[in-house]
Amino acid sequence: MKLVKDSNQVEEIKKVSDKEAEDAFRTILAWMGENPAREGLLETPKRVVKAFKEYFKGYKEDPKQILDKTFGDVEGYDDMVVQKNISVQSHCEHHMAPIIGKAHVAYIPKERVVGLSKLARVVEVFSKRLQTQERLTMQIANTLMESLDAKGVAVTIDSTHQCMTMRGIKKEQASTVTNYYLGQFKEDLSFQNRYLRFISITKD
Repeated sequence: MKLVKDSNQVEEIKKVSDKEAEDAFRTILAWMGENPAREGLLETPKRVVKAFKEYFKGYKEDPKQILDKTFGDVEGYDDMVVQKNISVQSHCEHHMAPIIGKAHVAYIPKERVVGLSKLARVVEVFSKRLQTQERLTMQIANTLMESLDAKGVAVTIDSTHQCMTMRGIKKEQASTVTNYYLGQFKEDLSFQNRYLRFISITKD
């Protein structure tokens, strides 16, 4: 099995079967103090494996393929394209606890644009892996910049981390914001400021 290590690397890993994964979850249930053989838990390992396939499906997807198809019929449009409030559902790599929030993405096209749904799909692919928010923000931005040959890219993620709201320091109201700018968004503060104004607008 080939596993995507990051946006540029692929690493060979041992194939683990569904049954092996289910057995591992039975072991964890026993470690917790539960009885994996009781009626309510008999199917839990199978259900957890199915859920994990959804949580972490990004390892089997290539975000660059999503951006393969672009459109050149834009009649010279060269201002920023901003997509706000893309839902983010990920898991932190340190505790495997959920990261829940929103992403805002913008790019300045050079000659071609991409379908709007593709921006959200790129966010989705990288989110469905074990992550740190900082790396997630950079992966989205770097992939868009490279794949679209854009003049500039900006990515912002605002999220809560349940590894610090439900455990550890337990600060329920704490949220984390990360930004990453490339190209004109990094070089020209007027683009950066306009972008920040756009994503701060909220709908009633």
